[in-house]
Amino acid sequence: MPYIKFETVDGESSFLDPRSGFGETVEKFQVRFDPLTGRTGHLSHFGAIKPQRLPLDNYELPEIKGKCPFCPDVRSRTTPKFPDRVLSEGRAERGEAVLIPNLFPYDVYSSVIIMADDHVVPLDRLSEKRIHDAFSLGADFLKKIGSLDSSLPYHIITWNYMPPAGGGLVHPHLQCSATKYPGNRYMDELSASKRFHDDHGINYWQEYVEEEKRIGTRYIASMGSSHWLSSFLSSGVLGEVCCVFPNVFDVNGFGPQDCADLCAGLGRVFAYYREHGIYSFNALLCFGPVSQRYFSCSFRIIPRTFLNTRDYAPDAGFYQMLLAEPVCAVSPEQLCEDLRPYF
Repeated sequence: MPYIKFETVDGESSFLDPRSGFGETVEKFQVRFDPLTGRTGHLSHFGAIKPQRLPLDNYELPEIKGKCPFCPDVRSRTTPKFPDRVLSEGRAERGEAVLIPNLFPYDVYSSVIIMADDHVVPLDRLSEKRIHDAFSLGADFLKKIGSLDSSLPYHIITWNYMPPAGGGLVHPHLQCSATKYPGNRYMDELSASKRFHDDHGINYWQEYVEEEKRIGTRYIASMGSSHWLSSFLSSGVLGEVCCVFPNVFDVNGFGPQDCADLCAGLGRVFAYYREHGIYSFNALLCFGPVSQRYFSCSFRIIPRTFLNTRDYAPDAGFYQMLLAEPVCAVSPEQLCEDLRPYF
């Protein structure tokens, strides 16, 4: 009997529909339970939410671009530096990627990684090299911070790409933090992973990958050390892709090949996004604390969009913002099927 269960509750709502002369219509919905934490999420609005095209060329216009501090002609004057005790050179560079302190920090060691010299970088120009340089630079920074300050055990790298995802600056950049307070979802999953390990004597994430491979309907592919899946319970309205590194537990174990596998898989997700008109996303790379074997490294990415470009309504409402209840309008199983050809 498997230790991991994928539970759903199906429901339906009936009403007199003006679109069909007020004939009775039945709309279906589904509630899913996260197999690790037990938290719920809704699947509804099936097919009703479509990604909206972004006017990327307009972001280069002076009246919209404004004074971007990340552009190379002003970067040395407009971005901060780390003190010598943290980074003797003040900033770190790798290829086009430049790591700087966050001018508006979330924690003691809060950094921003400028990913490219270009102000606007569409998905087709987010090359694997650009992605790899940025993520590897962030991981190396977190390793360094871990050696300087062991009181901040949790490490994350995050990405808000383009305005629908909360990208306050269009110029592509990551953020990374070493922290005691990595967010409620991180801590819920960390605690639940430990409980699962204590109860069953095995790593949840390793078991999760094997069970999804056995079921087959949400397991996309493996790339080296990484396993790519369509999440059973999505954080975003247009689905969620999850990548698990079952045998990587903290940032010190995240090596060059792991980073290469992540970036190769991400390149395939971006190819899918481009062909399906997705222009924006949020992403999260989580590393567990050192000296544990129950919380594996994971990466998640969700598309973001405006609901329309008339009112620029966001794709998150009361359910997500006030009830912490994710809502998804696509089938995770269909998303998996659609993504497989790209891998």
